[in-house]
Amino acid sequence: MAMRPYHTRSQRCKVEKIIDITVPLTTEMPIWPGCKGIRITPTMRLEEGDSSNVSRLDFNLHTGTHVDAPRHFLQNGTTVEQLPLDVLVGPSFVAHLPDATDVTPRNLTDLNLPSGIERLLLRTRNSELWAAKTIEFREDFVALTHEAAQWIVDKGISLIGVDYLSVQRYGDDSRTHQILLTADTVVLEGLNLSSVKTGFYELICLPMKLVGVEAAPARAILRQIPKINKKPSTTGGKL
Repeated sequence: MAMRPYHTRSQRCKVEKIIDITVPLTTEMPIWPGCKGIRITPTMRLEEGDSSNVSRLDFNLHTGTHVDAPRHFLQNGTTVEQLPLDVLVGPSFVAHLPDATDVTPRNLTDLNLPSGIERLLLRTRNSELWAAKTIEFREDFVALTHEAAQWIVDKGISLIGVDYLSVQRYGDDSRTHQILLTADTVVLEGLNLSSVKTGFYELICLPMKLVGVEAAPARAILRQIPKINKKPSTTGGKL
C-alpha cells in the first residue's frame, strides 16, 4: 500500500532556515575561572590498528552552551533531567541590547517586549565575542543584576537565555541565580546570538539527560515557526 504524503493537498508547510545558537565545544574556548578546560582523549585509533576511532570527553557541565537546573544553587532543587521539555521547546523572543553593560530592569522595560512572552533570549555585545572566536575569558561580560532577575520572575517568563557563560555578573553573589531558580525559571547560558535578529522564533533546546546533576550541556537552535499556507477551497466549504 502506498504511503500518504506528509502534507495534505490543502496544506503546505514552509520550514524556515535553522539557526544554530550553540557554542562549539573545543579545547580552545573561554572557560570559567577555576574550571578545567575540555579534554578530549583518544582511547582507540584506526591508524594505530584499533577496530574503530573512540574518544573520551572530560569537561565541566557549565562549559559552553548549557542549561542550569535549580539544583545548581538550591540544595533540594530539581535536577536537570527533571526539567520540563515543554519549557525548553516552544516560541521564544530574541531581544537585542547592543549598548548594555549590565542588564537592568530599566533595560528590560525599555525593550517594550510583546505581552505573554514565555521564553526570552538576550543578545548583547557578548555574542560578538563568540563571533570573533575570542578564547580568553572576559570578566566584563554583560549579565543580569539581581533586580533584573526579579523582573524576569515577576513577568512570568519561564526561560531566560543569555549569550555568555553566566546569567549573573562576574563577581556578584548568587542572588541572580537564586531568584531565577527558586521560581523554577530555566536558565540557558552560553548562547551565540550574533547572527540572530530581534523577533519571534521557535526555540529547540535539548540538554543531555544526565541524572541527578545541576546542569547539562545542550544543543540549542532557533527557527521561524513553520507557516501553514492553505489553498483556497474548491468544494464550496463542504467537507
